[in-house]
Amino acid sequence: MLDFLRGTVAQMQTDYIVLDVNGVGYRVFCSNPYVFQVDKEVQVLIHQHVREDAILLYGFKTREEQTLFRRLIDVSGIGPRVAVGILSGATPQNIISSIQQENITFLTKLPGIGKKTAQRVILDLKDKLDHIVSNDSTHDYNVAVSLDQSDVSMPAPWVEAKEALIGLGYSEKEVDQVWEVIRTNIDQNDTVETIMKRALQSLFEG
Repeated sequence: MLDFLRGTVAQMQTDYIVLDVNGVGYRVFCSNPYVFQVDKEVQVLIHQHVREDAILLYGFKTREEQTLFRRLIDVSGIGPRVAVGILSGATPQNIISSIQQENITFLTKLPGIGKKTAQRVILDLKDKLDHIVSNDSTHDYNVAVSLDQSDVSMPAPWVEAKEALIGLGYSEKEVDQVWEVIRTNIDQNDTVETIMKRALQSLFEG
């Protein structure tokens, strides 16, 4: 089984990247492809999912995200696609905290999660996540991001999207300005992917 791939990001779409590894292009599905940069050499942590009709690769920037993904797909009713959707909706720390605190309201706001699934996730994982994220761990995308106090009140997906946009080369000032433009159109259930699309569209339109 694969654990990671190292190569150059050849292509980026809203739900996957194509990673060029020694001339072979691997399609790797990600919760947030925008944490990577096209034409940059990266190491992507991998989960290899084997089906009868396909072998699918799911990629992660951090070990905690990879481990949480694997815990999620152990829960009955949650497949890789749903697990990726969950990870696109919040940071690993927030997901883990909501499970440990039995916060069904938060969990049901994540993509693909209804009340029964949220209850099952809590029942199966509540006592199995302590080792993944420590209380003082940070969500590190290898990007120097300084989050001010105003970020604390912002939706978790936007905070993650902000990190990704800065990772793409936009300044923190540019990112904060685009937030002021799009914030009125952001719904509390919007995922990182949705917010990234709107932010990039606004940035491209200038």
